Amino acid sequence: MIDKFLKDEQDPKAVEKVYTRLVDLLTSGEEILYIATQKKPLVNILPDCIALTNKRVLFFTPANLGLSIKFVDFVWKDIVDVFTKEEIIGAIFSVKTTNGAEMGVDYLPKVQARKLYQYAQERKEAEREARRLRDLEDKRAESGSVSIDKAQQVAFQPINVPPPAPEPVVPPAPVIETKPDVLTEKLKKLKTLFDNGLISQEEYNQKKMELLSDL
Repeated sequence: MIDKFLKDEQDPKAVEKVYTRLVDLLTSGEEILYIATQKKPLVNILPDCIALTNKRVLFFTPANLGLSIKFVDFVWKDIVDVFTKEEIIGAIFSVKTTNGAEMGVDYLPKVQARKLYQYAQERKEAEREARRLRDLEDKRAESGSVSIDKAQQVAFQPINVPPPAPEPVVPPAPVIETKPDVLTEKLKKLKTLFDNGLISQEEYNQKKMELLSDL
């Protein structure tokens, strides 16, 4: 069953562990598209993994010396953009969500990072098209409702009765700016530490997963 996810230098043991966990997580109609595994240059005993399905992106990190595995997932509609960056050794693949959170894995074989990016772009395009169709349907339904309401008003308008006075225009309520939530602030501070080279990619991902797991 996992052979199709071992064509691009994936670690078989890591893929098997992730696949077993994924099977229990899949929802109705959800299919696994691709699984990528981290390949660190020196020690690769407990690699991080990324799985793409037709509904979401899942980041897996081994815990308890490999006895368990933690994960964070993001549905496609909440993903703003995906990124890949090729370096001398491997590549980085990351996603950015609507609430400003970012998640990524480094030391991916470049061929796997490219496949992740390709699949992710296809899913984002499909999500954009689905969103466009939903918006069109909503506008049509709203337009049809307005037309029917106007027709009913004309049909049942009493003779020689003046139309009702227009309702007074109520000014919109002032927009009150809300302060960013605590989680977003912590994620931004964590990203700043990573961008300034104060923490490694692995420390950045680990701390981010701890913050997101509290949701």
